[in-house]
Amino acid sequence: MRMWVVAAMLGLWAGGAAAQRLAFDRPDDQIAMFRKIQCSTRDLEPVVYHWSGRVWSRVPGEPDRHLWNVEGMNIRQCVTVEDPARGRGVRMVSRELMFYLDPKTGAVLDEWQNPWTGKVNRIFHVANDPVNQRPIFPRGADGTPYRLPLRVEDGRAFWNIEVPLFYENPLGGDFQAYAGNQYHAMEIFNFVIDEKALTDPRTRNARAAVSWVRLSGWMPFMEMGSRPGSLVFNATGQVVGGIEALPKVIQDQIARRYPEYRVPPPADDARPNATTWTEFRKFIEAERAAKRPQ
Repeated sequence: MRMWVVAAMLGLWAGGAAAQRLAFDRPDDQIAMFRKIQCSTRDLEPVVYHWSGRVWSRVPGEPDRHLWNVEGMNIRQCVTVEDPARGRGVRMVSRELMFYLDPKTGAVLDEWQNPWTGKVNRIFHVANDPVNQRPIFPRGADGTPYRLPLRVEDGRAFWNIEVPLFYENPLGGDFQAYAGNQYHAMEIFNFVIDEKALTDPRTRNARAAVSWVRLSGWMPFMEMGSRPGSLVFNATGQVVGGIEALPKVIQDQIARRYPEYRVPPPADDARPNATTWTEFRKFIEAERAAKRPQ
């Protein structure tokens, strides 16, 4: 075969392959990119995120304290959903764990000596099931095309998410609007994704890296009441190759205490989402009920 024919054929193949790449200006492709970052383009394929970091206190008038290290995971899956007006979208379901570790030994803590109150507090680790997302579609309810707020630079895509939270505290009473007992926090997620993996139609997951920062009040297990101060969580992580790729400290806890976290929730899961505060309230209410005379 003549060389110019070979060259022409290769050129056509390369052009065709390039044309097939996912585009940042096509809403359907944006849905596929969302799936590549958050889960998988294949329905019901489990994806696991892992993160590792530290927790600091911040109290007016005193130095910040390194209270704990944290190790966390989230297992999720996506499923295609259809809407006659909004198109073919996606729904993600997940559950997550996060453990508080001794910053010196790395051991999972069951108790913690509170330096402000002098009490020994029982640690209440994060075990939120489920943590699901609402479906997203190529078009919004008003017809607006879906678009991921990605910034592409030098072969990488960046996605910054700030989630400001302000709502009635699940641990408060019926007069929170008057007493000011609202839950006030912010969660910040910063994803970094390889552009080629994100736009390649052959990849099901882009193996994103993520940083997570959380600014919040005291955790409820600390029993700090209205003492002034706050917590800063700072962690980094990425998609890993399944439960077996998680650090041993997490695998051990899953095997001993949380076997259901080896798989994501069912795709049609209709339960309300769980938070540390709602789960802690259930725990306290169950404990109080067990102590009441029968």
